[in-house]
Amino acid sequence: MPREIALFSVLVPTLLPVFLACMVLYELIDGLFARVGLYRRVWHPALFRAALFVCIFSGTGLLLWD
Repeated sequence: MPREIALFSVLVPTLLPVFLACMVLYELIDGLFARVGLYRRVWHPALFRAALFVCIFSGTGLLLWD
């Protein structure tokens, strides 16, 4: 994984676009879980949501690791 990506002649860290893509993916999954009613069965919904995002972001980062 390169350390920086040039976006419009500005160097940004590689994980910034990955973070933004994971936010979009998280919102889709979160909406699906809310529609299904999964959060009514979870002990602590806010903690579950935070852990869900951490798992998505770290898993994506590990997939991109060289």
